Amino acid sequence: MVSGCLLHQLCDMLIFNHDSPRCVGCQDCGGPSHCGTSCSALLSENVRGYDVCSSLGHPSSSKVDIIDKEDPGKGVIVKMLGGSGNPNCSLSVSVICQKYKVDGPLTLTKSGVCHYATEMRHPSGCAVAISGHGSGWGWFGTLLIIILCLFGAYLLGGSLYRYFSLGIRGIEVIPNSDFWVTVPHRIQSCFGSLFQRFGGSSHGHQQASYSRVN
Repeated sequence: MVSGCLLHQLCDMLIFNHDSPRCVGCQDCGGPSHCGTSCSALLSENVRGYDVCSSLGHPSSSKVDIIDKEDPGKGVIVKMLGGSGNPNCSLSVSVICQKYKVDGPLTLTKSGVCHYATEMRHPSGCAVAISGHGSGWGWFGTLLIIILCLFGAYLLGGSLYRYFSLGIRGIEVIPNSDFWVTVPHRIQSCFGSLFQRFGGSSHGHQQASYSRVN
């Protein structure tokens, strides 16, 4: 347990509406008159009657990782580095998932020269499932894949049956080959009739527009 006052902001720099800290050694975090306004984590400790501040993290050095990769829903850990002024200092904040309540941070532990760690419980540590709406073809793509698979199974199964059981060879091995041969011609005729219907009506409309009046 570390005695002192820990101030931290996980997402950005510290913001004080009132009672900003006044302490010595805050050159890397806003200076004595604006202490804490240019860093994201600050520790204030009383040393021989003076409040001495140590910069523990900056927004640019913050890194977020999962606490337990086998259980991503457990929470995340945010690690901040002290920067050039305090290269040996850091702060690690474990944000444990707690959906409906906020607790902590309650304890602050120190390891090494200037490495601190704390823990809090917050809904922000809970994993959020992101839906894939808007990507892919959705139900239409699934239906199309099913139809293509059924069609392929029909052609393959029918061809194998006609080849091995009926002894048919060549293009006739395809089931209903007479129908499939005429499919391109049917499609061409269909588009031709549509073109004649709409193109013919447009052409007739143009002729009627320029007809002479006796």
